[in-house]
Amino acid sequence: MSYPQYPHQQQQQASYQPGGEPPLWAPYYGATLPIAVRRFFKKYATFSGRASRSEYWWWTLAAFIVSVVLNIILQMGGAAGASVSASGTVTPGPGIFVGGALALVWALATIVPSLALLVRRLHDVNMSGWLALIILVPFLGALALLVFAILPSNPAGQRYDQPTGY
Repeated sequence: MSYPQYPHQQQQQASYQPGGEPPLWAPYYGATLPIAVRRFFKKYATFSGRASRSEYWWWTLAAFIVSVVLNIILQMGGAAGASVSASGTVTPGPGIFVGGALALVWALATIVPSLALLVRRLHDVNMSGWLALIILVPFLGALALLVFAILPSNPAGQRYDQPTGY
C-alpha cells in the first residue's frame, strides 16, 4: 500500500544524500547509540516530527545506564560516613546530598526531551502525541506506552512531518 506524499515531503526528502545522516526533522532509521544521544539533545524540546525505534530505544538504554550509575553514586554517598544511633536509626553520610543533587539535575535536564522523544515515537507509529498522557493511568498506561514504543514504523506517520530550517 502506498501512502501519498505531500509536496514539501518530496522536496525535503530529496534534500539529503541517501547514504548520509537524514536531517533532524526526519526520523533516523538504524541510528547508532552516539547518533541517537546526539539527536536527542539537538531536538531538545521538539514535539513535532517522528523518531525511529532505534532513536528511541538507544536513548532509553543510555538514560537507563546513566540512572544506574547515579543510583550507585547515591548509595555509595549515603553509605560513606553513615552513622547508626543507639536506637538503630541510620543517618546517611553527607555524600548522599551530592548524589541526590546529580540525580535531580539529570532528571530535570532530561524530562522535557524525553517527553518530546516519546511524542515523536508515537507520531512514527501514526498515533497522536497526546496519547503520552496515558502514562497517568497507573500500571496499564505505562504498559500501553511500552507496546506503542515497540510497534514498527507506519508510513502514514509522515503526516506529522513538518520540515523546518534545522
